[in-house]
Amino acid sequence: MAKPISIQVWNPSGKYRVVSTKSMPGDRWIRLLTDQDCRVEICTEEKTILSVDDILTLIGDRCDGVIGQLTEDWGEVLFSALKRAGGTSFSNMAVGYNNVDVSAANKYGVAVGNTPGVLTETTAELAAALSLTAARRIVEADQFMRAGLYDGWLPHLFVGNLLKGQTVGVIGAGRIGSAYARMMIEGFKMNLIYYDLYQATRLEKFVTAYGQFLQVNGEQPVTWKRAATMEDVLREADVISLHPVLDKTTYHLINKERLGIMKKEAVLVNASRGPVIDEAALVEHLKANPMFRVGLDVFEDEPLMKPGLSEQKNAVVVPHIASASKWTREGMATLAALNVLGTIKGYPVLGDPNSMDKFLDESSPVPAACPSIVNAKQLGLQISNL
Repeated sequence: MAKPISIQVWNPSGKYRVVSTKSMPGDRWIRLLTDQDCRVEICTEEKTILSVDDILTLIGDRCDGVIGQLTEDWGEVLFSALKRAGGTSFSNMAVGYNNVDVSAANKYGVAVGNTPGVLTETTAELAAALSLTAARRIVEADQFMRAGLYDGWLPHLFVGNLLKGQTVGVIGAGRIGSAYARMMIEGFKMNLIYYDLYQATRLEKFVTAYGQFLQVNGEQPVTWKRAATMEDVLREADVISLHPVLDKTTYHLINKERLGIMKKEAVLVNASRGPVIDEAALVEHLKANPMFRVGLDVFEDEPLMKPGLSEQKNAVVVPHIASASKWTREGMATLAALNVLGTIKGYPVLGDPNSMDKFLDESSPVPAACPSIVNAKQLGLQISNL
């Protein structure tokens, strides 16, 4: 017999049963569901990561939809169980869905939602924060102060890297990569070199216009360059931020050889996906190059770190908090809930996953649509531009 799972229930007499595997920030997402006759059950177990068996227990014999988390393994077992329980909808509270077997969802006719368009600025801000924190050795200095070791100013104490006038490198100049680049260029007057399969025209126009503004005001203009290869970025940039998608071509994109061509005092930042970096190779590089610094929000075997990484003073590590601003996390919860609700109600799917504002504006009625269903075409769901 399955072990009972502790839950909190909202609107017990609701017609549709929706399960959330975790408590999520804010309460708007709960209201949006209960106002549409949903019974909402929120798992209150203290476990950080629920097992497949835990989620099977939550799904039970009848369940219309589930809001899950990127730490969960959503594959054949869970989607078949959800289908047997009468469910048609699942949504990750995340923009990524590497934890989801979409082909299995298609097999059982389950819509898979995600939450794009709400993480761009907050993720870019965290990448910028990691860049500055690593470059100026802020964590090392903070630990030094807390240990009571500071007994007076010294000329060489925690000397780091100046960002102004240096070159920022961006690998993957999509929404988040471009937002990060703009922050570093406008905030620190850095020059840009980027690598992407597609030309980042809007970003290039921004840098050009900002450079002209600086020049008119008597300052050194910033410049941009689209690199022919990723290796060009690694060789030339002083700060490098990774923003690629994770697939077979980007697994261990940063390996021993590519670390070796970077500047000895470069700063490497990753707030995209952990396996983009060969973490074991990174540990060895940090040991051999004490002035090379890294800022990491994600890890190859998350939540674990490779042996030795936590011991490196030239590594800044934070626990996957790139989206952890109040507005963003509440927005993610709202979009995930509306994905599930929309599928249950038979609403069409919004055709533009970059237009999420209409779902997040609390002063306007919520559109009768699913914000983002990644397998909408495979399931033959109606697409709408509202």
